[in-house]
Amino acid sequence: EEGEAKSNTAPLSLIVSGFAPVADIRRSITPELVRTDQDSVLVLISLSAYSARLGGSALAQVFGRSLGPVPDLDSAHALKRLFELVKQSKAEGLLTAYHDRSDGGLFVCVAEMCFAGRCGVDIDLGQFAGAAKPIEILFNEELGAAVQLAECDLPRLKELAQLHGLSDCITMIGKLNDRDELAIRLAGRTLFSEGRAMLQRYWSETSYHMQALRDNSDCAREEFDRLLNFPDPGLHAELTFDPEDDISASFINFDVKPKVAVLREQGVNGHIEMAAAFVKAGFEAIDVHMTDLIHSRASLEQFNVLVACGGFSYGDVLGAGGGWAKSILFNESLSRQFQAFFERKSTLSLGVCNGCQMISLLRSLIPGAEHWPRFMRNRSEQFEGRLVMAAITESPSVLLHDMQGSRFPIPVAHGEGLAHFDNAEQYESLISSGGVAMRFVDGFGEPTEHYPANPNGSPGGITGMTSVDGRALIMMPHPERVFRTVQNSWHPSQWGEDAPAMRIFRNARAWLG
Repeated sequence: EEGEAKSNTAPLSLIVSGFAPVADIRRSITPELVRTDQDSVLVLISLSAYSARLGGSALAQVFGRSLGPVPDLDSAHALKRLFELVKQSKAEGLLTAYHDRSDGGLFVCVAEMCFAGRCGVDIDLGQFAGAAKPIEILFNEELGAAVQLAECDLPRLKELAQLHGLSDCITMIGKLNDRDELAIRLAGRTLFSEGRAMLQRYWSETSYHMQALRDNSDCAREEFDRLLNFPDPGLHAELTFDPEDDISASFINFDVKPKVAVLREQGVNGHIEMAAAFVKAGFEAIDVHMTDLIHSRASLEQFNVLVACGGFSYGDVLGAGGGWAKSILFNESLSRQFQAFFERKSTLSLGVCNGCQMISLLRSLIPGAEHWPRFMRNRSEQFEGRLVMAAITESPSVLLHDMQGSRFPIPVAHGEGLAHFDNAEQYESLISSGGVAMRFVDGFGEPTEHYPANPNGSPGGITGMTSVDGRALIMMPHPERVFRTVQNSWHPSQWGEDAPAMRIFRNARAWLG
């Protein structure tokens, strides 16, 4: 900071993790503020009533002050009642957003809800007048949470709070606004007002400087500056097909199911989800380890579809997918077997993430794949695990049939995803042959090389490639991780059971007939 080296040191602390089954994840709530047709309000549920102890808070740390006593759980019974209150409120469908009050206190809690929902909030501290100073109200880290609910449901929340003995813990603190700013008022005066995007930059600035030192500094700057792109719609979906339209339904009741070889090697970890997606589309998924092929316990002649999954085969010690590919290319029997499979006109193949990297190195065995790139270390110089926007482009790909023109969020998780072309001719040949099947796009749907919308820096946002005849497809994103809507960490509220990625697997079943 200002040319002086500083360290960010976290104190030793005890972390106790608790696990519990979730009966229906579709009923979970997040800190994302939700805009609805009804007027909504923000309510603070505080176990400390009007206590506002600042000791040990982020505010105290920033200013190097003790600031007195630290927050404490004054009643374990009250904590249990809070849990029961939130549980019952959720069961009745009252709550649309929830965020705990922790690091940074109420101010940061509400600001983070604004960031998640990309909207503004007006906070009124009038309910706390005389009980504590505004700075104490905003920055204490007493146990509590902020919740969003429809204004018409506020009386019911208060009834439930009274039922659970928490009447004094419920305080309405604000409403959403259309100005995209966080404003704090007391007794008719505006104490603070700032645009949501600028607040998010302040909130991200320390992380940005650390990221710029640790990672690729250009990528860090691009991500930081992205917050200034106010019109950017962010994650969304625009589809040219209906994910609920099961085009494989007419084949599901056939006595014979096509067999898909879910290929596995040491370090591969995406095979279970991949098998589940193909099974849902009407396939019989068979776990095929490379040793099964080497020792003739299985043969690719038995299968209609070959899929290579994600993971870290051989620990990526020979480059991502390199060791796996070489175990095929340098084994004459295996090489012939794979080549025969790829050349058989009745087969399909899919490579995802590590499987994409591996199959790209087998391009000499795949008809019409000679222009495929190989994959190098991400431009950010880091492993990238995030949800990004991808668009399906015009191509002959069988698995992406009738999906062209669609764009939707899809997860990535890789350290070596940058598509590398040996020369400009290879790049142009891939494009001219219709070999580009999927691209990373920005919030406006335009192919991008900017980070983090393009997490690996591939030219033109290229992240999926197909063979000339469309039977072989490789991609870095993970469709098998989001073939059900509930698998998505974010999705449009109108999606049903099936997510857009499910169409990939149903296309395979429909093509085989």
